[in-house]
Amino acid sequence: MKFQPRVKGIMLVIIGSMLWGVSGTVAQYLFQKKGFSPEWLVVIRLLVSGITLLLYAFAKGNQDIWKVWKFKHSRLNLIFFSVIGMLGVQYTYFAAIKYGNAATATILQYLSPVIITCYLAIRTKKVPSLQEIVAIGLAMVGTFFIITKGNIHSISISKLALFWGISSAFAAAYYTLQPRTLLAKWGSTLVVGWGMLIGGLAFSFIHQPWNFTGEWSINSIFAVIFVVLFGTLIAFHCYLESLKYIQPTETSILSSVEPLSAAFLSVLWLHVPLGMLQWLGTVCIIVTVIILSFAKNKTKDNLYL
Repeated sequence: MKFQPRVKGIMLVIIGSMLWGVSGTVAQYLFQKKGFSPEWLVVIRLLVSGITLLLYAFAKGNQDIWKVWKFKHSRLNLIFFSVIGMLGVQYTYFAAIKYGNAATATILQYLSPVIITCYLAIRTKKVPSLQEIVAIGLAMVGTFFIITKGNIHSISISKLALFWGISSAFAAAYYTLQPRTLLAKWGSTLVVGWGMLIGGLAFSFIHQPWNFTGEWSINSIFAVIFVVLFGTLIAFHCYLESLKYIQPTETSILSSVEPLSAAFLSVLWLHVPLGMLQWLGTVCIIVTVIILSFAKNKTKDNLYL
């Protein structure tokens, strides 16, 4: 069946975002049901995905994959992006899942556009527009509902889950803003491939790939394959391909499928209890992303892997 380009783009971004959301829930299954550690899954995911993306870039033959290392400025930017951005966003996200659940971890990570908006307002010394102020207010209300269930005297998720979830949002904001010049010069496949590989190699000094804890089974093997193959490589490819057919603003809005898919699957499969106010908080944060997608100061598209 042959689809119109616009329909194809919409389908690709929805598939990619859903795979990201589902992979978070699969990771939760590995952490909480099979005893896997976030550290092991992060280092394996980064190394395997990084090597695969670089091999893909090399096989395409469009550019020399080593050329990025010949320029000092690119080298430094790439190392910072790899360790602080790529490794940072991967580890904080998986840690938030381990100590909480995939739904709240994904939703809290989606606060990153708010952080970016506040950062740009400070940097440019411009007061946020009314549109952006409304979005920030919605994000604060949504976060309040998610972490308290509407009760100001209690927190419904663990302090570690909240800490790693907010940290993931800051890491995702850095991940979005820092590599813009790298992406413009070298392309996303090459930058993300090197970012994953370097991040994985750096993290290997902290947690070696062969240092494994957990229960191997047919289900856990398929779960690891899903996180690495479908939740990283295929999701990344679908997301990037969608940009050829639809506008970045539309891609950003449609990627809101990610927290919804993580939330629904967490409830249906892992029986994570989400109350009415937490669902309302989820909607508030998704609406925030949609509003900021149309804001004047919106940065280039965000890539969540």
